[in-house]
Amino acid sequence: MIDLFVQDLLSQQPNFDHAPAWLKSLRANASDRLNYLKFPTTKDEEWRNNNFSELKDIALTTVDSIVEEPITNPIHILDDHILPESAESLITFIDGRFSHEFSALEGLPTGVFIGSFKNFTHLGIDLAASLFPHIGKYADPEDFFVALNTACIDDIAVVYIPKNLNFAPTLQLLFVSHQGSISQPRCLIIVESGGSLNLVESYIGQDSPHFCNTVTEIYLGANARINHTKVQRESDTAIWISHCAIAQERSSSYTKNAIVLGAKKSRTNLQVQQLGEHTETNLNGLTLIGGEQISDTHTAIAHNFPNGNSQQLHKCIADERSHCIFNGKILVAQAAQLTNSKQLSRNLLLSPKARIDTKPQLEIFADNVKCAHGATISQIDADELFYLQSRCIDLESARKLLTYAFAAEVISKIPVDSLRETLSEVVLAKTH
Repeated sequence: MIDLFVQDLLSQQPNFDHAPAWLKSLRANASDRLNYLKFPTTKDEEWRNNNFSELKDIALTTVDSIVEEPITNPIHILDDHILPESAESLITFIDGRFSHEFSALEGLPTGVFIGSFKNFTHLGIDLAASLFPHIGKYADPEDFFVALNTACIDDIAVVYIPKNLNFAPTLQLLFVSHQGSISQPRCLIIVESGGSLNLVESYIGQDSPHFCNTVTEIYLGANARINHTKVQRESDTAIWISHCAIAQERSSSYTKNAIVLGAKKSRTNLQVQQLGEHTETNLNGLTLIGGEQISDTHTAIAHNFPNGNSQQLHKCIADERSHCIFNGKILVAQAAQLTNSKQLSRNLLLSPKARIDTKPQLEIFADNVKCAHGATISQIDADELFYLQSRCIDLESARKLLTYAFAAEVISKIPVDSLRETLSEVVLAKTH
């Protein structure tokens, strides 16, 4: 029987009579799955450290599709989050709906499609041939929140880069949520063979309770390259759940820099499938939380073909009474000989009341591989604090410097100058 929470959300969806048949079918199939999928609880192994049942007790509403702009004047929210590098390549969604006013997509190269799926439909552009093989294919359909997102698809943020095209500007996808809303952004990123893209995906919200449930699906053709930075700076009263699924063809390269700073409770699911030889995956993650925040990150990299490479570094910094969870799995199939994979989880406790749970995993079925993983949990070294204080640096500044130095290894990998500077300031400001 369908969950009452789900039933209420589905009943709020706008009329979808004019959607393409394939998209109607996708939504209908997801709705059918929600009849037997159960809302995850702490009794489920994959969700045992983070309880999202309070979602059922919060009065959440979707935005009426008739409303022109759900936030009358969101510019005060957006000012600090729009990157100067993406001034001419920006997609903004407010409460899950595309905003023409706060997007900038002029002068795109021939063959490049960036923007709202609905907008493309209005322009008479037929993307079905390019979209249909990919939408709903990579994200786990049996995941409860993926199914919920799919059943409620109203629009899609679409990025399509054709073969052998290097899209040079930094592209930013900016998603904004506001009080009492539920938004379920859907993103589809397709970079065809030989193409390349530098992508920043940002999530922000007003300082009020709301729920954001996002799904991003990414496809890289042979020899394609994507550098993907994802930054979550939601309100500390928000609940944020993200699912990102990546499919990589042979000789492609995918790099992700994932930064989690906000939300009362957050959950990040990341799944990578290597679908050809000589494929490269680089995952860098940083979680910095305090107060009573809870952040839960689950990643999985599947090596299915020979000569694959993956490098993963995930760092958590927990202050006050916060709780960080990291569960990283690397699967090396029997056919994936000569795989080279490394995974490292490094964690820093800033308070005796903070908590970090980490679980790196390797499952290896091939016999000719180079694989390693490790995990550390530590506090700020007293000798290092003493050394800085002996150089006339006060205790608080010394703690900030050492915390920033711990986080800088991940932040320094972000290829966007203004974002690196902003995040460096945020890390220093959040450290007590």
